[in-house]
Amino acid sequence: MIAEAPLTDHRPLPFKVDLVIAGALPPLEILNKVHELGFSVSHAYGMTEALSLVNVRSLRHEQTGMQHCEEICNVIMDGVDVKDPTTMRSVPADGKTIGEVMLRSNTLMSGYLKNIQATQAAFERGWYGTRDLAVRDPDGYVRLKDREVDAIFNGEGDAISTLEIEAVLASHPAVQAKAVVGRTKEDRLGETPCAFVKLKEGSSVSGQEIIEFCRGKLPNYMLPGSVVLGDLPVNSTGKIQKFVLKDKAKALGSLFHSNGHLTNGVCEKS
Repeated sequence: MIAEAPLTDHRPLPFKVDLVIAGALPPLEILNKVHELGFSVSHAYGMTEALSLVNVRSLRHEQTGMQHCEEICNVIMDGVDVKDPTTMRSVPADGKTIGEVMLRSNTLMSGYLKNIQATQAAFERGWYGTRDLAVRDPDGYVRLKDREVDAIFNGEGDAISTLEIEAVLASHPAVQAKAVVGRTKEDRLGETPCAFVKLKEGSSVSGQEIIEFCRGKLPNYMLPGSVVLGDLPVNSTGKIQKFVLKDKAKALGSLFHSNGHLTNGVCEKS
């Protein structure tokens, strides 16, 4: 909202304003605009179960765009790792092998209130399983890929990050809101990405044009296999309800004509 505010609403800031973002990192274009307005942006990752932030990375603006600057680790969270949830071995720092972010510390919660089953499931492997999927880069940094419940796995066993696809969709000038979920097709093993997109008021873009916009910015196996244009379901806090969209994606199979295109805002990649 700050980045897209009209110029007539801009006011010079009397001093530097520190801004901490939690959750998914906004697109680079948004970060750059906010920085130019005088905000110093940091990105935080954490959760209630950990009782505090796991780490914070400040972001520095360069001519080439926003760059990661430094990482401030939480000194009381002594165990942060990316592990294979089956073998419990740390994944190699190759930037490719996906594992689960796991935590171990005496500052973690002791359990979920009056829910022994959920508590045991969270700590069954001796570490707290965040259900967040990530890779570890050669420089040692942990790079989040997706929530376990949201990740898409295609027929070749590749894990597709919905966050990476959503970041590309968000960079389209006509896109106001977006969400990507997995869609199972009867004639194909695994899932394909299905993008739900809400366009900005006054914009007129087809689903096929959005798919073509993603082509070249994403590897072919990550391209949205279908695009649905329209409003997105949100909860009381404005968070997009992906479980609703997953049900809608399941129902898409019967909507497509033989040419893969409809006029009601649904498009399938040919």
